[in-house]
This record gives sequence, C-alpha cells and structure tokens, in this order.
Amino acid sequence: MGWKTLDDMELGGRTVLVRVDINVPVEDGRVTDATRIERIVLTVADILAAGGKPLLLAHFGRPKGKVVPEMSLKPLLPALEGALGRSVALIDSLETAEQGLNADADVLLLENIRFYPGEEANDEGFARRLAALGDIYCNDAFSAAHRAHASTEALARLLPACAGRLMQAELSALEAALATPERPVGAVVGGAKVSTKIELLENLVNRLDVLVIGGGMANTFLAALGADMGASLKEPDFYGTARDILAQADKAGCRVILPVDGLVARAFAEGAAHEVMALGPDAKLAADQMVLDAGPESIAVLQAAFAGLKTLIWNGPMGAFEIAPFDTATVAAAQAAARQTRAGTLISVAGGGDTVAALNQAGVADDFTYISTAGGAFLEWMEGKELPGVAALNS
Repeated sequence: MGWKTLDDMELGGRTVLVRVDINVPVEDGRVTDATRIERIVLTVADILAAGGKPLLLAHFGRPKGKVVPEMSLKPLLPALEGALGRSVALIDSLETAEQGLNADADVLLLENIRFYPGEEANDEGFARRLAALGDIYCNDAFSAAHRAHASTEALARLLPACAGRLMQAELSALEAALATPERPVGAVVGGAKVSTKIELLENLVNRLDVLVIGGGMANTFLAALGADMGASLKEPDFYGTARDILAQADKAGCRVILPVDGLVARAFAEGAAHEVMALGPDAKLAADQMVLDAGPESIAVLQAAFAGLKTLIWNGPMGAFEIAPFDTATVAAAQAAARQTRAGTLISVAGGGDTVAALNQAGVADDFTYISTAGGAFLEWMEGKELPGVAALNS
C-alpha cells in the first residue's frame, strides 16, 4: 500500500480538492438513485470534522469538453445536501472559483469538470488551475481511477495527495482479494461473452486456485471442448481462446469449473418450459435448445468448491438471472457465499453492474465483505492493469 489516506494529512484550515463520482441517474430534475452520493458522505464528514473545507470535483454525463446545460450538477444539490446534512454551494465555473471561494457554505461543488476540454485531455495547465484552488488533493472516485484525466491523474501529482474513505475501502478490499489474498482463493466469472473478459480470465488463472466460469461464457468453453450447444449463446471465433485459457489454467494449477448440467429451454422467456440436461464435451442439444442457467448438480459442485475457499471474487451472473427460473444458480451460489461470509470463513468481494443487481436479487448484497460499484475500474484492476488514478496516488 503506497498511497496515503486522510489520516496521513493535516486538514485543519485547508481546502481539500475531493474527486468524487456522483454521476447518478436523474429523471425530471430529481436524483432517482443516490447510492453514489451516499458513498462519499464519510469522506466529506471526516474532512469537515478535521477542520478542512471540501471542494468537490465531479463529472456528470459526457459533455465532451463543452458546457451542456442539461449536464449541470445543479439537480444534484438537494440530494447532496440531504445526504451530507450540510449546505452545498455550486460554483458555476472554474473562472468563478479562481475569483475566490464561497466561505459561507460548508461544502463547495465545482460545476461539471467535463465541461472543460482539459479534463479528459489530462492537460497539465488545466490541472495547475485546479491545484491553485486548494491545498490537498483527495481522490474518492475509484470508479474513475482507470481514466487518466486531469482531476484523477495530473492533479494528484501537483498537490499532497491521498485516498478518500471510499477509495481506501475499495483498494483495501481489492488488495485483500487479489494481491495478497488468504488462500485458497477462487473467482466466479460469469456473463454473456468470453470476448469481453479475455484479459480478465488470462490474468486470473495465474492468480487463483479455483475459477468458476458461468453464464453464456460457459457455453463457449463447452462448445470449444466439443459439445453441441444448440441455440445457446456462444462465440465460435473464441473457441481457440477458450482452449488456450484452459491450458494456461492447467499449467498454473488453477482448477476451472464449468457447468456439468444446465436448465435448457427453447424460448428465452420468463417461466419458459425447460428441462435439466447433462453438459460436458459430449453434450448434444437440439438445434433450437439453449442453456439458460446452470443445473442442480452444477450448483452442488459450486457449493462444495466454495466450502474450501477462504477468498472469493465475483464478477458476473451464472445464467439469465433476469428471468425466473433461470436465476436459480446465481441465487443459490450467492447465498452459499453469503453464508460463509457471515460465518467468518470467507472474504467475498464482488463488482460489476450485473453482479450487483444479481446479488441484490439474491438478497445477499449486504452479506458480502465488499461490493464494488466501480464497473470498468473494477474489471481493469482484476485484469491486472495499472489504474492511472491509483498509480498517481502512489507517486
């Protein structure tokens, strides 16, 4: 851990530039999901408690370096003030901020940082203008840490820099799960396509003891081994890649678990008629049959595998969890992981949009050790890539 936290900084009487991700959904001028806003509360509260003045830097949407009124942060003010329990003043432009900061409001919020072309260009001059507004830089936006932008990367090199509480929690959880995990360590990687997770799989097989592959991805692996998967979602162009990953896993001593049976239907629909069929290299589905979920034997195999783990990373569902009964394997596996986590025998870290939705559906999101809402940054970390926003904190 080369990065500093708020505890390492002298905050009293200082203005703290805090990069946050409050890119929340807004409908009819109102925030409809304030989760990301709620997650920055601890950082802001700790800065205030230490006598610091938070100046929040945030983006909203993709204005492409131009002022787009519809992408103003103004509609977020009521939700911000409600979550923080403090007055928040919106500074309408960088030029206004340079003329002097509002001393009356408890918390300051600079208008959409992406209104400026210098942000996404990671322009040094733009970053220097931002740095002149404060004394300390605090990055609390892990979800934007995979972007080398002025407010995530260049700014961190111009001021004393630290991680905010959300960033600290995220980095600590990922460090514990992948960099220095308690072994045996395993991962569930699901979702529709192998093509979107090649780098992830290639990195994980060299780090894990057990890798569970589920969802539509599993169909590609089974087909690559010789199975006739019928109308199941699969990617023939990646059969060779799938075989390479299996060979790499074997060489690295990573056990790969694929479904041994599945729920097979002829229609992708809620409550569609289905049957349980054995899967494997010899499986032969009819031309109009498709695997939509892992079956009961596969669930038993997963539960047994989980029982031997001390650390579990989860990204992606095991089947078409959006439609019953094809959420069965995802829910059962998630509940098994949650039971072990509650019992104190498993560290469980999950991330990704579909993953969070699936764990919420299973009713176990609060039971996992840590759930990341970072999306792209979470995946890139799992792929073993250096994240510019994190690297800058270490410099």
